[in-house]
Amino acid sequence: MDVVKEVLAKHQKELDKYKPITVEKHLECRLDVGSLLITDPNDFDDRELRANKEEYLTALTRENTQLLVNAIWELPTERVDESIVAKLPEPTTVLPRLRKPPGPRPLTKWEKFAKEKGISKKKKEKKTYDETMDKWVPTYGFKRAEAEKAKDWVLEVPQNADPNTDMFQKKIDLRNEKVAKNEIQRMKNIVRAKKIDMPRSGYLGPEAASSSQLLTAVTVAKSSTASVGKFQNKLPKEKEARGLGIKELIPGGKRKQSHITQTPEKEANLDLIKSVLNKKPKLDVSKAVSMEKRDNRLAREAEAENEPGRKGGKKPKGKGSRKAVGKKSKGNRGERAPGKKAQAGRKRR
Repeated sequence: MDVVKEVLAKHQKELDKYKPITVEKHLECRLDVGSLLITDPNDFDDRELRANKEEYLTALTRENTQLLVNAIWELPTERVDESIVAKLPEPTTVLPRLRKPPGPRPLTKWEKFAKEKGISKKKKEKKTYDETMDKWVPTYGFKRAEAEKAKDWVLEVPQNADPNTDMFQKKIDLRNEKVAKNEIQRMKNIVRAKKIDMPRSGYLGPEAASSSQLLTAVTVAKSSTASVGKFQNKLPKEKEARGLGIKELIPGGKRKQSHITQTPEKEANLDLIKSVLNKKPKLDVSKAVSMEKRDNRLAREAEAENEPGRKGGKKPKGKGSRKAVGKKSKGNRGERAPGKKAQAGRKRR
């Protein structure tokens, strides 16, 4: 009997590993099979969560995953490359995005023109019959170039052209020009779609200088004379280059003091922190002496006004105790009498 019990217990232990596929919930879970998403609105069991957190969360995750798998098995299936796959429906949950979804690709200049005129794109055939060569030749591809060489093995030189002109090289150059023109048009379409400003002359390449660079070069060249550009004539409506680093390029121009010094960065930062955190004001000795002199002068004037021997407390005019006798001469600043004639003769100095 002990052996039978052991076998039954072992079998029951193995059966406990496999959980049932049916899951019962107090509240029904919301499923979004298109996004493979399940939302469980049921509350946690606080007792089981505190008692054994890991086992409780593992069991809860298994039950919700089982519900999602059961919903997937109910979907219609199809065979793809000897495999049976389920066809997911459209997702119903709106997921947040960091950026807005990309819009439709803007039409190129030719596509817009073809749409307005009703021109439909025709599919090219892979091969066309060439009557000159009397055989079928490819329409495009590397074999097309071989067919062209076999067809145009000789070229006629026009009467108005140089008889020594290489017509084969001229044909190659013409084809290269068409390729370059198409490439420029393609880049213009990209710039127009991205709404970027571009010069009317088109894309000049990385080697072409901009207008600001040309203006800087002209300004530096004019200032490179012995007179530092003082006697150089200017064109009408000519502007001088401005911006950072331009004055340093001009020889003899005024240069601002560089912010880079020989003082180490650590000492400079410490001096800055000390100047900010030091609450004690700086003492200006000359200013303090002048203020002290001003206070003493005001005190002496106040004592002089309050002396009892003076009337009205006013300070006497003039220097010392000398009194003015008679009238003071006007120093030739007086007005002449209206009826009196000026005496002729030499003026007394």
